[in-house]
Amino acid sequence: MSRTGDLVDKLIATKLEDIPDEAIEIARQVTLDGIGVMIAALREPLGLGQKAIAYTEALGGKEESTVIGGGFKSNALNAAYSNGCLAHALDYDNTWWPLNHPTSPTLPAILALSEKYNFSGKEILRAIVLCFEVQGKMRAASIRVRPGSTFHKPGVSGTMGATTAAGVLLGLNRDEFLMCYGIAGSRAGSMSANTGSMTKSSHSGHAARMGIEAAELAKLGWTASDDIFGKGDFFDLFYGNENCDMELFLKDFGNPYRMIDPGVGFKKHPCNYYTHRPIDATLELVAKHDLRPEEIESVNVDFPVMEYVNRPQPITGLDGKFSVQYATALALIDRSIKVESFSDERRFSKDIEDLLPRIHLNMREDITLDFPDTYAIVTVKTKDGRELQERCDKPRGLWGVPLTRDERLTKFRDCVEPAMPKQAAEEIIELVENMDNLDNVHSIMERVALAK
Repeated sequence: MSRTGDLVDKLIATKLEDIPDEAIEIARQVTLDGIGVMIAALREPLGLGQKAIAYTEALGGKEESTVIGGGFKSNALNAAYSNGCLAHALDYDNTWWPLNHPTSPTLPAILALSEKYNFSGKEILRAIVLCFEVQGKMRAASIRVRPGSTFHKPGVSGTMGATTAAGVLLGLNRDEFLMCYGIAGSRAGSMSANTGSMTKSSHSGHAARMGIEAAELAKLGWTASDDIFGKGDFFDLFYGNENCDMELFLKDFGNPYRMIDPGVGFKKHPCNYYTHRPIDATLELVAKHDLRPEEIESVNVDFPVMEYVNRPQPITGLDGKFSVQYATALALIDRSIKVESFSDERRFSKDIEDLLPRIHLNMREDITLDFPDTYAIVTVKTKDGRELQERCDKPRGLWGVPLTRDERLTKFRDCVEPAMPKQAAEEIIELVENMDNLDNVHSIMERVALAK
């Protein structure tokens, strides 16, 4: 027996009927949110999404799977890459604890393979739940890795998540699945240094593509390490043994599923999750006091020590997604955070340039960095001498503070309706919410292909 073998045995043994209805429902929600976010990325202000599509079109490839927003099909590998880049382009894809982006590396691979091989909705839902569980267990075992350090999670646990999904869908046998993970071990990797650039989104695209490649190669008999998570030292290489507790990797696998407990977070704002508490505190403060930008003397944001989002002068609108200062300025001036908030035009507009130097990020050692328990306090001093303050502990959409169905559908419609007819958007909602009954994903992909 081996650690990787134990994992594979659990995956092969888990049938759809073994998975609780609550996890299946969350898998449907994840699918709809992921599709919406991919379509929204077509209007990413710096053109990231369009560049990924142009690159994929230039590659060519057999027409197997839809490239969202491209108006064409490519082979499953290429489609998974392009759609994976779209899925993470806006930093609008969901996340959870320990921090990770479980959808953007996996759903694009699942959709691409399902379109190629005509997998049913039920097969897709099973793959989503299991690939989420593997990613969650990987991150639970590596929880001591400091956020924003070393490797960016979608390129590591995300690659293994996509590999899990592809292996499950292709029905790999035990030996093939062992090889599949071994192959993927040599495909994993990413660098947090690329945060704030277009390359960050490609970590999810690459993971989606490599998950498919690993599974397809394994199916053909390609060989690799048969215990990448054990004697292959995957965790030591990417996370460091000092940051890992390997007993947690497979402990209570699916009991309960991590999609249920702690649950999945659905983002309200298209930016780094650590900025959401300052945003929500600011929006609440502005709403309570009808605060106008011209009234503001200075702003202080009390926050945990995290240089990752300490960017007082982001160099681009995209870089602004990872700036507490910029996100706070947007919330104060615009009273909302939108896809277009992170354009270079908005970043360097006069009102933002005027307010940014007056926003101070006070990183405090006494505020925990642990994402579930941290908080932010926004204090505004006005020119007439008032001091207004608001604290946010749990941003809406966080696991345990879920968005309602209406809120989730509002987000989906906001994401897709600029890019496609309203009727098509409503049809996608109906199809995804009834995914258990779909024989294949063609009806969904035909509609997302309309996105522009």
